[in-house]
Amino acid sequence: MSDVLTNKEVLATTDWAANHLNDEGIRFVEVDVDTESYDSGHISGAVGWNWKTQLQDQLRRTISSKEDFENLLQESGIDNDTTVVLYGDNNNWFAAWAYWLLKYYGHEDVKILDGGRKKWEAEGRELTTDTPDYPATDYTISGVKKEYRAFRQDVEERLNDNDFGLVDVRSPDEFTGKILAPPGLNELSQRPGHIPGASNIPWSKAVNEDGTFKSEEELKEIYENEGITPDKDIISYCRIGERSAHSWFVLNELLEYPSVRNYDGSWTEWGNLIDAPIER
Repeated sequence: MSDVLTNKEVLATTDWAANHLNDEGIRFVEVDVDTESYDSGHISGAVGWNWKTQLQDQLRRTISSKEDFENLLQESGIDNDTTVVLYGDNNNWFAAWAYWLLKYYGHEDVKILDGGRKKWEAEGRELTTDTPDYPATDYTISGVKKEYRAFRQDVEERLNDNDFGLVDVRSPDEFTGKILAPPGLNELSQRPGHIPGASNIPWSKAVNEDGTFKSEEELKEIYENEGITPDKDIISYCRIGERSAHSWFVLNELLEYPSVRNYDGSWTEWGNLIDAPIER
């Protein structure tokens, strides 16, 4: 493989990453489901973000506030013009959530390492336990891309519209109501099932065995076969909004659908609402 980005500027190959680890103006950031993975070894120079304590509000159930996220970027040595390259475990599950947050808060120069930790490790590339220390920046968030985020009322208002596409990216067992959540996860809803009219397209369908994203042609077929087409207003959801951010990345960034939002309240909110419509 050559030292090039993939055909999509939002993805970086492992070769490209390996050749740009020490570039000024590029910051690698690891975000894992397993918050201890970073400490066990990470890409040289990468900072680690904890999705539980740094990417969500610690009091209210919502994403990190503008002020807190701004502080995180400053402490990570990230400037407004820094190229941020995200990667993580579980096929970039939470790396995609961090990507969505960065885009939501207006940082445009962001990439995902195609294949994430899985591919980096499989290729025998170097990991380190050294923690970098970067000088703090004066990063400022100037605006919010509200068009990337959906709230429950946005879903409620569109449920029966023909030009609306709702994507439930959870597992089939969660979608049908057989289980509330994947084993071991404790942020739950009172009721199992799915939002009426949703198409069940699990987030994991978008990736290959080596953790890289499938081709544009394959991805397009996966979504269009379920009626999720670019002429519709698309909203994705899961349990708490992180898997649906992965599907948002596929639809908004790789397939470049014109209107895609992530409903981060997701099933943990909808399944706890009084008198909300549910299908099984």
